[in-house]
Amino acid sequence: MKLLIASDIHGSYYFCEKLINVYKNNNFDKILLLGDILYHGPRNDLPKDYNPKKVITLLNDLSSQIIAVRGNCDAEVDQMVLKFDILSESAKLFIDNKVFILNHGHRDYSKTTQQDVLLSGHTHIPLYEKLDDYTHHFNPGSVSIAKGGFKNSYMIYENNKFIIYDFDDNIILEKTI
Repeated sequence: MKLLIASDIHGSYYFCEKLINVYKNNNFDKILLLGDILYHGPRNDLPKDYNPKKVITLLNDLSSQIIAVRGNCDAEVDQMVLKFDILSESAKLFIDNKVFILNHGHRDYSKTTQQDVLLSGHTHIPLYEKLDDYTHHFNPGSVSIAKGGFKNSYMIYENNKFIIYDFDDNIILEKTI
């Protein structure tokens, strides 16, 4: 299975369009969105080309391909305009004989369930860490509001390999599990 994994779009049409182009120019099975899709939040500056209405259109056109979880900036009103579920706090997927847990990252899911892979966003900083003997934790960084000196980024998963890229196709992090 080949997955495009992203977090923290925050209503940026500019970066959401770049993400969708990555999706369309590759052979992905699904898009996993780890929250904070439309709203930028009170602590963040407006992202480049902030236009949630255009982001809605881009994502709704691919709604059958999206699995999403709720971020701390996502609200019930957002669900009214999106054609895919964004209100689940977490999701459990079985991929390549592994348990994947998806969450935004503003709540700690690392000890609440057994998983092989924990995917979260929220910090806007790309990350890989081994949490215990069996859990690999990845954060793809932020599509639109990069922090920690990193560039805007997303992640690709295929055949037990995770690669975080910036939008200039540079590899930020690569890990095979």
